[in-house]
Amino acid sequence: MAKDNELVFCPLGGVGEIGMNFALYGFGPSSRREWLIVDVGVTFPDPTLPGVDLVLPDTRFIESQIEQVRGIVITHAHEDHYGALLDLWPKLKAPVWMTPFAAGMLEAKRVSDNVRVQPTINIYKAGERFDVGPFEIEAVAVTHSVPEPVSLAIRTPLGTVIHTGDWKLDPAPTLPPMTDENRFREIGAEGVTALVCDSTNAMREGDSPSEEAVSHGIREVIEKAPGRVAITTFSSNVGRIRSIAEAARDAGRQVLVMGRSLKRVIDVAGELGYMEGLPPFLLEEDYGYIPRENVVVLCTGSQGEPRAALAKLARDEMKHVALTAGDMVVFSSRVIPGNEKAILEIKNQLIEQGIKIVEDGDALVHVSGHPRRSELLRMYGWVKPRILVPVHGEAAHLVAQGSLGASAGIPEIAQVRNGDMIRLAPGAAEIVDTVPFGRLMKDGRVIGSEEETGVRDRRKLSFAGHVVLNLVLDDRYDLAGDPDIVAIGVPETDARGKPMEDIMLDAAIGAVESVPRARRKDLDLMSEAARRAVRSAANEAWGKKPIVTVFVTR
Repeated sequence: MAKDNELVFCPLGGVGEIGMNFALYGFGPSSRREWLIVDVGVTFPDPTLPGVDLVLPDTRFIESQIEQVRGIVITHAHEDHYGALLDLWPKLKAPVWMTPFAAGMLEAKRVSDNVRVQPTINIYKAGERFDVGPFEIEAVAVTHSVPEPVSLAIRTPLGTVIHTGDWKLDPAPTLPPMTDENRFREIGAEGVTALVCDSTNAMREGDSPSEEAVSHGIREVIEKAPGRVAITTFSSNVGRIRSIAEAARDAGRQVLVMGRSLKRVIDVAGELGYMEGLPPFLLEEDYGYIPRENVVVLCTGSQGEPRAALAKLARDEMKHVALTAGDMVVFSSRVIPGNEKAILEIKNQLIEQGIKIVEDGDALVHVSGHPRRSELLRMYGWVKPRILVPVHGEAAHLVAQGSLGASAGIPEIAQVRNGDMIRLAPGAAEIVDTVPFGRLMKDGRVIGSEEETGVRDRRKLSFAGHVVLNLVLDDRYDLAGDPDIVAIGVPETDARGKPMEDIMLDAAIGAVESVPRARRKDLDLMSEAARRAVRSAANEAWGKKPIVTVFVTR
């Protein structure tokens, strides 16, 4: 083994934020490291990114090392861990390892979205080992809110890293397996250099409730409901989908599924045997023939998405399905930060119709798929790492886990953020480099930065509108009639009632006429003079400066 070999870790997403997970492990000398990518996730746009469909990690650093990338391993089929794979794989073009469920979800997404990209997929299962370049990977079973999640034991000549992915401890999960305590203990006995660990619930004391308890809680809610019950949850949570279906069955109700992503997940889960033993789901056209007290609607839209099934139900836009006063909507989910306003709007629409809202604070209808502090402490005790690297969380979560790890006696706590490259071995953990990182926007069929996709200007447009001005000059470079003006997203009048278009038009005419005739041949100068005058007049009258586009012709 070369003396200058190093083992490094570098996140390009998911550290200092929740979502968009993208981790790099490098092995070898600094001049020619070989790279392993773990997870290729997305995050979702907030209102500051108008029109954007998804947010992807900026991969320009690893693209510059593309000849040294040996493979991509996906830990599980959540969008924030695999959702960017189809979009970014053409740039990465490395072989991909996925579990059967994750591979099935990827293929369903590819077909549904009509994507021609077809990554090279290798299937693995928990308990198996495989090599990716200099990295020997062992998949260790864990419990999470999606089928077949795994942690990765990544072995190298310089030591072993456990990359937990998303996990929790659940003594009674709806879907097997349980987190493999024995295997973690065995790997810990071999010696673990670093634990790169999920921090999402590091600020919450105690242990997470079991999924079995959630199933009982949902059943109690359904049994007490006098009318229809609609339940919204994360579409990828197959265990929760099964819990809801079982609870409805036991309460004597039939289930109708609404929402494309839910149907896609159920199809893939059904092909792999995760839906066995459940009664068939209702068709939408059968809904009106089922008594109110005999139906449960399972629908997408737990995060307030305006085009999801729940939002359409709240707006009474569904052809065959509707809710009425006395019905109930259950939110079997948590609120992802940034979605509070959209969710509240839907809740208020439902409440106005006399529909009762039930959420986690009212009954045990949801539990997180991430470990609380007592669960983290048990993991530390099993694997006994030399270094703890908190990931998958915002700053508060990362710092909270770091403090917990230090109190548990872990020798080194390595706080990193996106773009930090930390050397895990040999020697003490140390940040040795900072690499480019950031966010790319998926905007329709285009992927690029805010500038490349036009999002930055779109944000300005949403704030102050757009004014288009057309100036026509005659042979003497005087105005040939009044300019044409079109104002979009601008008030009709100022505070005194004078039309804004007239105010801006007068300013443009004055600016043009103030330019000396000898200089009017410079059409760019004329355009800029009119643009500045219109913006200034709008600002004086309104207090905001719209985007102004000026055309000058002769």
